[in-house]
Amino acid sequence: MARRLPVRLGPRTVVAALAATAAASAGWLGLAHGATPAAPASTPIQHVVVIFDENESFDHYFGTYPNAANPPGEPAFTAAPGTPSVSGLTGVLLHGNPNGADPERIDRANALTCDQDHGYADEQKAFDGGAMDKFVAFTAGGSCADRSIVMDYVDGNTVTALWNLAQHFTLSDAFFGSTFGPSTPGALNLIAGTTHGAVPATSGAIENGSLIGDEDSALDDCGSGSVQMDGRNIGDLMNAKGVTWGWFQGGFRRTSVDAGGRAACAASHANIGGAASFDYSAHHEPFMYYASTANPHHLPPSSVAAIGQTDQANHQYDLGDFDAAVRAGNLPQVSFLKAAQFEDAHPGYSDPLDEQHFVARTLDELEQSPDWGSTAVVIAYDDSDGWYDHVDAVAQGSTSASDAAVCSAAPLAPGAYQDRCGPGPRLPLLLISPYARENAVSSAPLEQASIIRFIEDNWDLGRIGDQSFDARAGSLDGLFDFSPGGSRAPKVYLDPETGEVVATPPDTTASPNGLDSTPTPTATATATASPEPTATPAAGTPTPAPTAAPTATATPAPTATPAARRTIHPRLGTPKGTRKGKTVTVTVKLSGLSARAGRISVSARLLRKSTAVATSASTKVKLGTIKLKLKGRKSVKKGAYTLSLRVTQAGARATVAKKLTLR
Repeated sequence: MARRLPVRLGPRTVVAALAATAAASAGWLGLAHGATPAAPASTPIQHVVVIFDENESFDHYFGTYPNAANPPGEPAFTAAPGTPSVSGLTGVLLHGNPNGADPERIDRANALTCDQDHGYADEQKAFDGGAMDKFVAFTAGGSCADRSIVMDYVDGNTVTALWNLAQHFTLSDAFFGSTFGPSTPGALNLIAGTTHGAVPATSGAIENGSLIGDEDSALDDCGSGSVQMDGRNIGDLMNAKGVTWGWFQGGFRRTSVDAGGRAACAASHANIGGAASFDYSAHHEPFMYYASTANPHHLPPSSVAAIGQTDQANHQYDLGDFDAAVRAGNLPQVSFLKAAQFEDAHPGYSDPLDEQHFVARTLDELEQSPDWGSTAVVIAYDDSDGWYDHVDAVAQGSTSASDAAVCSAAPLAPGAYQDRCGPGPRLPLLLISPYARENAVSSAPLEQASIIRFIEDNWDLGRIGDQSFDARAGSLDGLFDFSPGGSRAPKVYLDPETGEVVATPPDTTASPNGLDSTPTPTATATATASPEPTATPAAGTPTPAPTAAPTATATPAPTATPAARRTIHPRLGTPKGTRKGKTVTVTVKLSGLSARAGRISVSARLLRKSTAVATSASTKVKLGTIKLKLKGRKSVKKGAYTLSLRVTQAGARATVAKKLTLR
């Protein structure tokens, strides 16, 4: 591939050098909200918020950017004149792809997909020494009926919010996982720049002291693993310099505590298809692997004012605590956000449309806060899920038993840790900030550790050391325009349902963090979250309180009460349906809502054994008998199905389902 300029700018962007003066001006420093003085920042960015989502490759989300198909009935996307192109799917990659299957567009109606294979070794095999032609052979998911789906992509009619954000802020088409592998290695690379230092060696997820797979932490009551990490992470560096920070994750708040003080995290929600999963995933929470930053019993913060400070929560929080901090004017200097599983974008139990609700609501909330003028939001991903991407950037090799040719042939410095081959697959990254370059695409090489490098440099924290990739990672600086008098990107509000830009900010208090108004009963949740722990923590680590027989204890009250959530409780009658090829027509009675409460929108999914076989776009309806048309990728056969409807009214959402038999 020919080299390109690191940043390609849209027509509204002002190109200027970084400011060399005014680093200590009053506008760049100041006090955090509350009594504790904030550590000074070296740029105008006083607040960094990292939205860390799940399992998408760059080509899967942005391969055809900025060109969308725009079929009728779906949110349309039309790029602004002069929008930069990306290193995406063009020419032979779309027609005559060397994988033996050409990438095809996944329609918005089929946003729920199977999960691909994103193992450390199989991803390397898919790269085939850099030929990038073995994805169908090695990373197609075992549950995928059509293995060629691993090649497919979505466009701006499905990831509408993200494409619209790219239009107004900065998109990177050269951001990579720091190593190969699934979620936990990606999460560790985000906060420590390394997967090395894992114990015990007997774990199947550990090879040569490096974590290459998913296994829960030994320090997490709501997990089931035995792994712990030695060394330091970015949290340790921030604590040493007095930077306020937190990791905020959906479902982190414990739902019960047993007699021994051991927490359970059993909250759950359903995705757009009606399939439920536990909100909390232990192997997605990287700070819980380090004794210095763990909160084993999921203790809440001592107060809203303490969020970001060191107290019993030890900087590990529920997403509801982030809402409370923002609304109290107490946004920490650094915040890492992890959606509840149904909204984290992970194929198999989440999807781009659920992810869009979380991203849009979070940004809409932040842009209405008094701290927005000094905030930078980074949207990034933990791994590629195995989805096809055509770019190879491997620079550091590894020669262990799990490594394939693309890694064993790459250089490895003497004494370098094994099983950290990378950078791995290319992933999406967006920077949203008043200081972001508008409608720009950056091709400067970046990786997951680039995010903590920016945090380190912005607050003069120093480096983590011990071969952390923060030392080699490219800088995010080129994504910003800090020049005095440079243009400042305006706020962009998004409709969480459609992803389209709206003139006025949507109500973010009705359903905080995009969560459904009424949680799904935990008994219906699928086994996508970790069961209760049984393993013993590694030697020399804090030992959680022993597990006793569960007792009926009250759920601990949250430390702060967010704005009240509006709830709706729609009811469905017995549905009737007919099928013709790929089309299913359904009539069903919708009740249980107030016609005076605002417009009602409904989207539908037809499920068979938890797999969506036909879907409909969001449609405005009135109470009474409604008629919906669902379309599938293939002809729909007769048999027993579940009809799942997502009903939205005035910012509140609920999912209801009924059995449907098609003759």
